[in-house]
Amino acid sequence: MLTMQRAEELNRNMITQENLLLHVKNVCYSMGAMARHFGADEEQWMALGLLHDYDYEKYPEEHLRHTEQPLLEAGVSPEEVRAIMSHGWSILNEVRPESDMEKSLFTVDELTGIIQAAARMRPNGILDLEVKSFMKKFKDKKFAAKCDRELILRGCELLGMELKDVAAICIEGMRAHAEELGLAGTEA
Repeated sequence: MLTMQRAEELNRNMITQENLLLHVKNVCYSMGAMARHFGADEEQWMALGLLHDYDYEKYPEEHLRHTEQPLLEAGVSPEEVRAIMSHGWSILNEVRPESDMEKSLFTVDELTGIIQAAARMRPNGILDLEVKSFMKKFKDKKFAAKCDRELILRGCELLGMELKDVAAICIEGMRAHAEELGLAGTEA
């Protein structure tokens, strides 16, 4: 089973850009919260979040085409590699998310971008970000415009969950690591 330590080792030479490191950590902590919600293995889900953009920095135009084989060869299980591949469903590949782990990764990958942007707009960052405030930002298509809202909603549908509930779980997961994520606000 994939551990945080192993995911960090695998990423070490692949992800060096600060913004990408921050993104994978946001996804990592959101995945941990989703695992708690589903009663699943928190460390495994967090490690998948950390590793999900394994090839993105080196191959941005060929994202996920340089992921499957290297990770399998590195000992990442086929189930875990499939979960990573599934976050590209309908955009980069046809690996449809099936398990709760896959559906969660597919959904939170984009969702964390809007949460992060919303938290950065607040004096207390994510520390007092409420779902109601997030939902207002989500509805504003000009806010964090690069985040694919249709994809997020499709992911929520796959999960059988309301957007506000998934957002609440992710905010909680990210809030616990606010300082590390630079989301503690300007008042900190």
